[in-house]
Amino acid sequence: MKALTALAVAAGLSTLAWSGAWAADHEVRMLNKGPEGQPMQFDPAFLKIAPGDSVTFLATDRGHNSETILGMIPETAETWKGKMNEEIKVTFDVEGIYGIKCMPHFGMGMVGLIQVGEGTANLDAAQTAKLPGKAKTRMAELMAQVGSGGAAAPAN
Repeated sequence: MKALTALAVAAGLSTLAWSGAWAADHEVRMLNKGPEGQPMQFDPAFLKIAPGDSVTFLATDRGHNSETILGMIPETAETWKGKMNEEIKVTFDVEGIYGIKCMPHFGMGMVGLIQVGEGTANLDAAQTAKLPGKAKTRMAELMAQVGSGGAAAPAN
């Protein structure tokens, strides 16, 4: 009887894990000024999360959106494009590197990077994506954090 009970509990826990009940929701604020005074920032700008986790992009300051950068997401992942001043929640099921931008402030360097799981299969493609102005410099700084663990955002 104890073995049957243990098996039932294990099956229930497996179902919860499969359904994403333990997936975390991280928050990224879209800001006019970052915590260190830098203009137009995602905070945090780099996240390392687990597959199945979600990220809620918070419209903390007005005039921002969140969307994928062409050529900077895994091949089978879905793109997204949030509206201006919109809070948007994105779930990341495909491992890899995801480049994000605020379209109005892209050239000013308002970019972010999310590493999902340990996957870096699209890292080379992401590193060669064409980026404007300060976005290129800022993204290079963020790419240096891939594989180092980076700054994971606290989950809610």
